[in-house]
Amino acid sequence: MINKKREYGIKYGNRQINFTVIFDDKKSLSMSVNPDQTVVVKAPAKKSIDEINYRVKKRAPWIVKQLDYFERFQPLPPGRKYISGETHLYLGRQYRLKVVRGNPETVKLKGRFLWVYTSNMNNNKRIKEQVQKWYRVHAIELISKKLEDLIHKARKAKIPEPDVKFRFMKKRWGSCTKSNTILLNIELVKAPIHCIDYVIAHELCHLKHKNHGPAYWRLLSRLMPDWKVRKLKLEGILI
Repeated sequence: MINKKREYGIKYGNRQINFTVIFDDKKSLSMSVNPDQTVVVKAPAKKSIDEINYRVKKRAPWIVKQLDYFERFQPLPPGRKYISGETHLYLGRQYRLKVVRGNPETVKLKGRFLWVYTSNMNNNKRIKEQVQKWYRVHAIELISKKLEDLIHKARKAKIPEPDVKFRFMKKRWGSCTKSNTILLNIELVKAPIHCIDYVIAHELCHLKHKNHGPAYWRLLSRLMPDWKVRKLKLEGILI
């Protein structure tokens, strides 16, 4: 794998769009705009910068729209410190962290608090591991149930059944590989239920249509007629 990074920029009207190009061994070019307002282009190693600039200029209206959208949420929330009083999301609701001394070490959701019982209250790394383990267990259990419900609906649309894997991902709620494996972000359990359903449906439709062409959106609308409302809600969630 090559993974060479280069920084570039283009002018679009009176706007300057700076972007990072990551050259790798993939066959197609892709672009993403992140919540921190960074623009990333992943391109085949042999792709010329002239062609990349052309593709970025072509997508400039979309890039500017995304940048302006994420501008509303600046500055982004600071990194988690995993200390008492900090807020954490679960199914779209905020819960305050309560770190207390306790043995055995465990994490429990009670009322509007996420209680962390730990043997060392000064070990923030260990507290983070406990909280992430709690999220992983609950995410897999809850999302697997939602998957089961939506896969049943997807069969009627002749969408094949996928392999599913869960992992922590920094910039994506989910993705679908060329081998029809759906990857779901464990952090998705922080979003409301109807947003979780949207991400699952979105990735299920990629089992049949790999790109976002008209056929893809027709299939998604058939599977989930109100997907636009759910998508808009999800875009407002910053974790």
